[in-house]
Amino acid sequence: MKQVGGMLVLAVGAVLLLNGPAWSDQKDKGQKDEAKETVEMAATAKVTIDQAIKTASEKVAGKVVEAELEKKHDKLVWEVEVVTAENKVMEVHIDAESGAVIDVEEEKSEKDMKSAQKHERKQQHKP
Repeated sequence: MKQVGGMLVLAVGAVLLLNGPAWSDQKDKGQKDEAKETVEMAATAKVTIDQAIKTASEKVAGKVVEAELEKKHDKLVWEVEVVTAENKVMEVHIDAESGAVIDVEEEKSEKDMKSAQKHERKQQHKP
């Protein structure tokens, strides 16, 4: 009986050992694809991160805490987060092609987003 248990442990270990590198390679490949996409987006953007931060700072007073280049609706957009004096996190979306401010919105917490989704579902089910 001990021999069967030992063989089982050995077999499981071998499976994990052989599958480990494949999983690792896929993870590395995903990171490389993401990095490649980021490089391509940065090369395409006409507006630099510094310009986006300057524009956001002119639009919303506060401290810039994050700036990220994203693709939204097939358009490159800088999303700049600014913490205001009222401790609100505002997102300033800036067109990465023209530098124009697309919109400014308050970042919602996960709790607020879940509450809004719940409210929306209730509204959809009302006759």
